[in-house]
Parts: sequence; structure tokens; C-alpha cells
Amino acid sequence: MTGIIGAMDEEIAKLQSLMDIEKTGKIGGMEFFLGQLEGKGIVLVKCGIGKVNAALCAQTLIDKFSAVKIIFTGVAGAADPELDIGDVVIASDTMYHDVDAGAFGYLRGQIPRLPVRAFPADPDLIAAAKRAAEDTVGSRVFIGRILTGDQFIANKEEALRLGSELNGLCLEMEGAGVGQVCYYYSIPYLLIRCISDKADGTAPKDFRSFCQQAADTAARIICGILRHT
Repeated sequence: MTGIIGAMDEEIAKLQSLMDIEKTGKIGGMEFFLGQLEGKGIVLVKCGIGKVNAALCAQTLIDKFSAVKIIFTGVAGAADPELDIGDVVIASDTMYHDVDAGAFGYLRGQIPRLPVRAFPADPDLIAAAKRAAEDTVGSRVFIGRILTGDQFIANKEEALRLGSELNGLCLEMEGAGVGQVCYYYSIPYLLIRCISDKADGTAPKDFRSFCQQAADTAARIICGILRHT
């Protein structure tokens, strides 16, 4: 069973319309949709915004639905000047940008007493996503680190500074929470983000419309991943 997560309704609506829903259920305030997509068993869920919601959702997918891999989809703000609105970023790994235990000798982004600083995404899922994304959106597909924090970064200088210091391509609020849970359980995971803004306060005027466009793109990519894994 593959778990597929989005933080907002707009990020899962397209996938929900494409899948054959066999059963629904609520756990911890989250509604889970069980069914088939591209001939594969999936569980689709909206986790809500933020790291704790995302981690709780990933844990629930593992504990209650025996998920063997987890894919997170949604939008993000650019942290690299090369990225433009509509570009697709596939995570090579995820890392927190708002964790700092440097006073105890840890690198920024590293959880104390955890041996890793970043949580690697699954290589097979990355390869499948790259192939599916290139078939969907062409050349504007990037693979690299995605940075997570419980902050909406709307300052361009701050976004670019974080991207430069932590070697990240984009900023969002959930991914590393999923990555950390999957790291603990050795569950393959992947994060796919569509760039919604340049982290400078100038998101598309019709953000809801853009989210729909981004969700459509992500849905096609996820269908491609399911076909090839």
C-alpha cells in the first residue's frame, strides 16, 4: 500500500477525483481515502499544515494502513534563484531549516542525538518521479534538498540565505516531518513540490487557481510513479 499525502484540500483533490475510492475513514481528525490508482493500492490523505501534522499522518499511514512507501505532494517557495513559478522539485533529501542546537555542537538542521542531518529520499522513487515529471512538464524539473520549517518564509533575502547556507532548493512546512518518521521505520519516501512563489511575498494573484494547476501536475507525476514502481 502506498500512502500519498497533501497538506491542503487543493493538493489532493485531483488525485481524489482520479482514484477508485473503496473506503474512507477518519483517524486523529484526518480523513483517509483507500482505493486504487493506476492499478495500485493507495491511501490518500490531507494531513494539514506543519511538521507535526505531517509526522502524525506518516506514522498513522505506517501503523494503521501498513504503508510500504509514502509520497508527499504540494507547493513550495523557491530558495534558489534559478527556480521559477511552476517548476517541479523532487527531493533528494529533506532537512529542517528551523532546528538549531549549535550550542551543543550540532549542525544547523540536525536533531540532537540523531546521527543524520537530512533524511534521504528513496532512489527508486526519485528516478521514477524524474521520468514522470519530465514526461509531464519537460525540462523544468530539479532534484535537490527541500527545506522544512514551521514558518512561511515571505522574505526573498531570507529564503535565498537559507537555500545557500543549507544547500536547499525550496522551502515548505511538512516534508522533513515525513522524512524523519520514514527514516526511523526504513520506509521509502519521496517529496514532490511545485514552486508556487519566489518566497518574496509575490505569490500568484489567484493562488487557489495556481494550486489547482500544481495539483494537476503533481497528480500526473504521481500516476507516472505508480505505473513505474
